[in-house]
Amino acid sequence: MSGAHTDQGASGCETGEVYRFPLSISIPATIMEALRANCERMRGLIVGGSVRDAVLGHEPKDVDLEVYGMNYEDLAAVLRQYGRMDFVGRKFGVIKFWDESGNEVDISIPRRESKTGVGHKEFSTSFDPDMTAREAAARRDFTVNALAWDPLTEELHDYFGGMRDLDRGVLRATSPAFSEDPLRVLRGMQFSARFGMRLEPQTAELCRSLRSEYCHLARERVAEEWMKLAVKGKQPGRLWSYLGEAGWIELYPPLARLVGVPQDLEWHPEGSVDVHTAHVLDAMACIADREGAAGDDRAVLVFAALTHDLGKSFVKDGGTTEMREKAGRLRWTAHGHDEAGGPMARDFLEALGLKASVIDRVVPLVENHLQHVHLAAGKGITSVAVRQLADRLAPATVRELALLIEADQSGRPPLLGGMPEHAQQMLELAKEQDIADGPPPRLVQGRDVLPYFAGRPGPHIGRAVNAAYAAFLKGTFTSQQEAAIWLEYYVEKEARLVRGSDVLPYFDTPGPQVGKVLKAAWEAQLAGEFSDRPAAEEWLRRYLQAEHPHTRERRTPSGYNP
Repeated sequence: MSGAHTDQGASGCETGEVYRFPLSISIPATIMEALRANCERMRGLIVGGSVRDAVLGHEPKDVDLEVYGMNYEDLAAVLRQYGRMDFVGRKFGVIKFWDESGNEVDISIPRRESKTGVGHKEFSTSFDPDMTAREAAARRDFTVNALAWDPLTEELHDYFGGMRDLDRGVLRATSPAFSEDPLRVLRGMQFSARFGMRLEPQTAELCRSLRSEYCHLARERVAEEWMKLAVKGKQPGRLWSYLGEAGWIELYPPLARLVGVPQDLEWHPEGSVDVHTAHVLDAMACIADREGAAGDDRAVLVFAALTHDLGKSFVKDGGTTEMREKAGRLRWTAHGHDEAGGPMARDFLEALGLKASVIDRVVPLVENHLQHVHLAAGKGITSVAVRQLADRLAPATVRELALLIEADQSGRPPLLGGMPEHAQQMLELAKEQDIADGPPPRLVQGRDVLPYFAGRPGPHIGRAVNAAYAAFLKGTFTSQQEAAIWLEYYVEKEARLVRGSDVLPYFDTPGPQVGKVLKAAWEAQLAGEFSDRPAAEEWLRRYLQAEHPHTRERRTPSGYNP
């Protein structure tokens, strides 16, 4: 982070540091043209996270241009000459702008906000084109987000020491107005995880003063900040120290209950459960980036790492950790914490407001994160066992489980990390069966069953499909060809409309002739000669008259009712 410093008088800016600082921020040429052509009427500065990211050497994702000296209507009139606009952000003074090449920029005018009640949404907003850049920057949360860059002069304006704080890795509130919005505490949490930053002491005190307002935050906004931590965080394990410094760890009881919970040092020399979980989170961030996981896929992995040991809280707190005698001495144990942790993870993530599609993938990963150990200690890691595991994990996958196991193993320094042998074996067997990234296929579908029932839909179709899937998971058959044979055998037993009890009353004694009649009846049913019980009885009567004229009339009805 280097740049030539210029004096304030030369730049004509307000109080603050000014640097000559070229930044790699992509701005549509038409916007630059509009700023140059109207520089006497308005001034435009790039603000917010894009400046921070560019200073840190990251590629800015969303570019925000704030325009001073011009009201919303006049700004829209100017921009209309240079590209296409959308006014969906009119309420917040924002115009979405696209140039001819489709490049997008959010353009806004500064606004003043005053808190009118509790919660994140209860603010009164007014737009003020005469507001100075420094005044506008003062409403931002942290100094590192209050930087502003002039794309015409390539001057970076630092009104509150944001460059110094970036260099030192410090999150400092821009002004006392920080306290007006408790959501800023969670924004700091995800910034800490993304950029490796720590809270400045006075800002930490401001955070602690906002604990009572947490309950007024909208769940969707809380979820948004936690998702950013999971999707973008390079050091998500920092959330433990951050929440502790901010005094917010108590607001998340499932996490607070893990702080200081001891573990057996033979398996966990790193220390308590919270310390272990922090290491696992950071390991998972590296693993997820290595695997190219992004968006919800990355969030699933990180939240699985965060919640995988929630079941290790003390027994008195509803968990599984207690002192037991093992191998002749007392040890800290947490037997069954994997299964116990599943419901805890679901409750915790739902309380955060995360969407169900993420939670439904995290929970089975938590509940099965010791399966490589359990299988190896039991009947072994076999193809059948892995197939059943893949089914049990869905909508999560064996590959995701293997990555969680790798992160878990890597969160125990100074022990060696990496994927344990049994987990690797489990993953390889899943790859061989093409089920590493999804549940086992259903080799028998409803369309395969319907012809055996003359195309008649009903619950009998679902029962057949489910029975086939259960047989496949048990290893009864493994290929499409074997599935077809199994299905014919199964359905013949379940679906045939003419059975032995129908035929036997026509003969004095059982014998091979009964089997021949049954075979002929089944072939006739498959050929569509009858499709219900009355028609089957009529077919049987006519068939016996033709093929076995000496058989007597049926003596006892079977009472069969399919």
